[in-house]
Amino acid sequence: MRTQVEKGQAFRALHQRKGAFIIPNPWDIGSARMLAYLGFEALATTSGGYAFSMGQRDYTVGREAVLAHISALAPATDLPLSADLENGFGDAPEAAAETIRLAAAAGAVGGSIEDATGRADHPIYEPGLAAERVRAAAEMARRLGFPFTLTARAENYLHGRRDLKETIGRLQAYQEAGADVLYAPGVTSKDEIAALVSSVDRPVNVLVGIPGAPVNMADLSAIGVRRVSLGSGLARAAFGSLLSAAREMREQGTFAFAEEAPSSRDIGAMF
Repeated sequence: MRTQVEKGQAFRALHQRKGAFIIPNPWDIGSARMLAYLGFEALATTSGGYAFSMGQRDYTVGREAVLAHISALAPATDLPLSADLENGFGDAPEAAAETIRLAAAAGAVGGSIEDATGRADHPIYEPGLAAERVRAAAEMARRLGFPFTLTARAENYLHGRRDLKETIGRLQAYQEAGADVLYAPGVTSKDEIAALVSSVDRPVNVLVGIPGAPVNMADLSAIGVRRVSLGSGLARAAFGSLLSAAREMREQGTFAFAEEAPSSRDIGAMF
């Protein structure tokens, strides 16, 4: 098993090579080990997928449970693990910094801090405070003693604020504050993604698996994207299959879904 230092170095190197790589998002140990078995090179947690697996809505789990989740997933495979750390579980820059420290202690070698407040009446932090939060997180990441890859997220598009210029301005500020990777979930058109990539000098992560998002890795690589993630997409696909099977049983009294399901032997072989 690789050490945390080795995982951190490997994760950083993925962002420095040519072309984009996929970082899929497991929601439990089993899904993490399946993805590792299939040959992916790194994994990322998903706040939504994990919350759904706990029978809760996204953003309701809390920092203690998220850290326990990281502690379970990090040693489950030999792959680097980046953590979805929401907004750092607090408004103050110090909260974001402390969450980075705790995530690293739990085994993560990367993590994201977003600029969403979690409040409907004021969903996005003011630019100055948002940048200070990233700066505090970046300063903590640099003190960890191994390469911790910090991702800064601009959440405008997920909250109906589809202003590309303002979103790019935020990402540029987060870049200057010390973020290693930049991410604006919800930006889906290739033209807007290309404009974003060309406006910053850090690796850019793009969210796929949502309406309107690109579906071709070659196109994303060609416009300079370095990392592609799915958020809760894989978890929703899995839960969607469960719902479809359950509805078939409940409404039709048939079990055709089982014919397409992998065998217990095949799944067991992945573990």
